Amino acid sequence: MHELSLARSLIDLVDEYCEQEKVSHVSRINIRLGELSAMSRALYFCFGTVAAGSSCEGAQLHIDEIPLTVFCRHCDEVKHPNGRYSFRCSDCGMPTPEIVTGREMELISIEVGKTAGGPGFCGGKPVSRERNAQTRQES
Repeated sequence: MHELSLARSLIDLVDEYCEQEKVSHVSRINIRLGELSAMSRALYFCFGTVAAGSSCEGAQLHIDEIPLTVFCRHCDEVKHPNGRYSFRCSDCGMPTPEIVTGREMELISIEVGKTAGGPGFCGGKPVSRERNAQTRQES
């Protein structure tokens, strides 16, 4: 059920932007999601249902999955472990409990749909085609 709250939080964030910028419809949401969350499939699955009735209804969700990387103090380098739950250096075999990437969730951009005022306009007011924002998933 964690993916439902994640989807709801994402849609709330986008709805807040839409309200501020007077945008009525979002055509695409681009996010980055860490591999350790193991929620890409579940988020895709529940997104449409959770988006119903919001500015995100019918929007495409695009997820770039960020691979797990860890820092090996023995090698003094960032490494890609052999598996999702393998916290040992792939080269020297030493424990690598310091995660560098793979736990994040970032909202990269919001693409708004075209309106009667032309591309990039909503109600005659120019709006940004994309807006950068970032949020981190708390572990």
